[in-house]
Amino acid sequence: MIDWLRRPQSDPTVDIAGRTLPVEITRNRRARRLTMRLAPDGNAVRVTLPNWCRTAEALAFVHARTAWLAQQIAKVPERRPPAPGGTLSYRGAELAIDWCADAPRTPALTNDRVTIGGPRDNLPARLQRWLEREAMHLMASDLAFYADRAGIETPKLALSRAQRRWGSCSTAGIVRINWRLVQAPDAVRRSVVAHEVTHCLHFDHSPAFHAALRAIFDGDIGEADAWIKAHGRTLYASFG
Repeated sequence: MIDWLRRPQSDPTVDIAGRTLPVEITRNRRARRLTMRLAPDGNAVRVTLPNWCRTAEALAFVHARTAWLAQQIAKVPERRPPAPGGTLSYRGAELAIDWCADAPRTPALTNDRVTIGGPRDNLPARLQRWLEREAMHLMASDLAFYADRAGIETPKLALSRAQRRWGSCSTAGIVRINWRLVQAPDAVRRSVVAHEVTHCLHFDHSPAFHAALRAIFDGDIGEADAWIKAHGRTLYASFG
């Protein structure tokens, strides 16, 4: 028997392209099949299992697909924390970062640049807080808009810092949206909000859910989904 299948794996790992990555296994009673993905930052392999699937099968699945995982790792964008003279992604555009130590510490948006002062060493943290405030403002407006179209009360909004989910809706009706989507084009962010609002109507991905989503979303779902698939990882490049 293969050694890694024989040993108990309390903290399983996999070797890919000279790197050892943890394998994070989650069971989901609603899952119908085993699924695998690379974490957006490329630092973990995440596997979701149906309740009936054995952990050993999941590990065999991962080890059989190391070539595919290596290809995904190669696609992970290089980390580029925001810095003076650099750029910041915001609503699908790149803003020039105009930093001056004696300028106001609170970021100010003017046309295609964001002006900010204060200490240079905590610049990324302050820009992230600014983006999160912008995200809350924009997403609250999106949420109210789609809740009205869906004919429901506006759910409570919370920002998420999740590493693999763009949005979620709890059974208590709380909608969580990943703040990083404020960096994406407006239609992409709004598609995720519309998706989670639709879960307030249908807590599944049934034909009824997709019909309701098409009815309330005022854009092209296919285009938005394609953008996330092609560029979603870039939203983690600046802030991890």
